[in-house]
Parts: sequence; C-alpha cells; structure tokens
Amino acid sequence: MKFIRIIKTVTLLTAMTFAGCGQKNNSQKTNQLTNMDTLGSSEKKDTSFQSGHLLVNGINMYYEIHGTGQPLVLIHGGGSTIFTSFSRIMPLFAQTRQVIAVELQAHGRTGDRNSPESFEQDADDVAELLKQLKVSKADILGFSNGGSTGLQIAMRHPESVNKVVAISAIYKRTGMHDWFWPFMQKGTFKDMPQLYKDAFLSVNPDEQKLLNMYNKDSQRMLTFKDWNEDDLKKIQAPVFVIVSDKDVVRPEHAIEMIHLMPQARLAILPGGHGEFFGEAMSPRPESKVPELAVSMIEEFLNEAH
Repeated sequence: MKFIRIIKTVTLLTAMTFAGCGQKNNSQKTNQLTNMDTLGSSEKKDTSFQSGHLLVNGINMYYEIHGTGQPLVLIHGGGSTIFTSFSRIMPLFAQTRQVIAVELQAHGRTGDRNSPESFEQDADDVAELLKQLKVSKADILGFSNGGSTGLQIAMRHPESVNKVVAISAIYKRTGMHDWFWPFMQKGTFKDMPQLYKDAFLSVNPDEQKLLNMYNKDSQRMLTFKDWNEDDLKKIQAPVFVIVSDKDVVRPEHAIEMIHLMPQARLAILPGGHGEFFGEAMSPRPESKVPELAVSMIEEFLNEAH
C-alpha cells in the first residue's frame, strides 16, 4: 500500500508515472467531467461568471472569472485543468472574492507556442493576462507547478502581487523525495491517469494536443534547474507555504523556503498531494478538510500587512 500511495503522489504533480495508480475510482470520477466545459454552471447560480481567451505573449490564453471582490488568481498543477485542480474549492472562494482561474500554456483550452514550458514564462503569461483584464494587483494561489509559478510571479512581477499561497511548490530539485526523479525518467504517456486525460479532452478534444501537453510537462520537470536563493529572499509579498504530510514535496523543503522569504509562514496538512483541498484525484471526496483549508487560507489573505 505504501508503494501505491507513493505512485499516486507522483501522478498528481506531473501526470506521469507507472500505470495502475488510483485508476480504480477514475471511471466514477470521469463521469463528473461530462459536459463540464466550465465551472460556471447554472447549478452554482454564479451570475458574475464569465470566461474567454486573450492573446497573451503569443498564445491564446483561457481564463474564467467567478464572483466579486478582491481578486484571487488560481493556477492549476501540471497536467491539469481548472476543473481537476480547483472544482472543490473555487466555488467556496468565489462566495467572497473575484476568482480568476487560468489555464497555462498547452493546458486545457489555452494554446501553445513553439518553445518549452517554464515557470518563468508561465509567470509572465499570468501577469500579462491580469494587465489585459485591468487587474492591477491580486492574490495568487497556485498548486504544485502552479505554486512554483506563483512564486515566480512574486519574483518577476512584484507590482502585480498582493499575497501568495504556494501549495506543494519547489525551488530546487532536492525539494522532491529521492524516488521522484527516477520515477520521472521511467514514466510514459500511457501512465498518465485517465481522469486527467478525460478532463483535458472534455474541454479540448484533440489527442495530439493532449500528448503535446504531457510531453512538455514531462520535459519541464526533467530539465528543472535550481533557482537562486537570493531571488526568493527578495520576495516582499507575504507568502503562505502549504505542503501535505504525505506530499511528493518534502516537508523539510517547505521549511527551507519559509526561512528564505521575509514574510513567509508554513502549514503542513494531512494527506497526499493536493488531498487537503480536494484535488480531483483525492481519495476522500466527502472530506470536510477542504472547507477548513479554505477558511485557513482566507484568514491569511484577509490579514492586514
């Protein structure tokens, strides 16, 4: 069972690893994706909902806006869509905030460019999207790859950032458990969980684009190079670093990060990668922990600084 849990955490970050992890429940969860082009369904009575594309740094970038209030940008994990990362918590945040959810280069409904994915480029894309939406400053919440992107936004575009919630983010390779990198080397497209494949195809029915996204995500991680610690030390925005106790990211790495950033705090929550906020592969969809996590995050975002 320990081996299965380890494999599951790897798929949640990179959408690639050995076959068979968490596939038992995928057929049930995949049914949730039917006709879920967006999360702005009439069921939620979200009259403020809007969605669209903007030409951003050469790609056609997809975004959704839910609710009203202080802007909060949600940035999904690798191999994911808005739905697979945030379907559980986005409606909760939208009760009191203007939630701006994006899909990054080559993911979901967003186009691609003739260059590799990078956290730096993703950060530039999100910052430019906010400018075009006339959002001068926003809170940022990113998960996994999206968490690392959120930190890059704080480094590269500090004028656009109020606070950052960085969930399961890394800034150097040793941030991952030792078994992560060999697993990455062995992974293939067939090992990508069917849930993620179905989620992508439900909003972008092009299997070649799905394969392209997988390849670019994989290459990004395999070629990842450590960031300069001095860049993290320059982040002036308050940062809430959150990691799970059974995460693919080492809790010790999260502790290292908060000692580098001037206004950082830490939470270590129970479960696997993304489990505490109800990521799509969470084994306990009935859990109340996501509601508790949202309350904790909102308290951080609402504090004066």
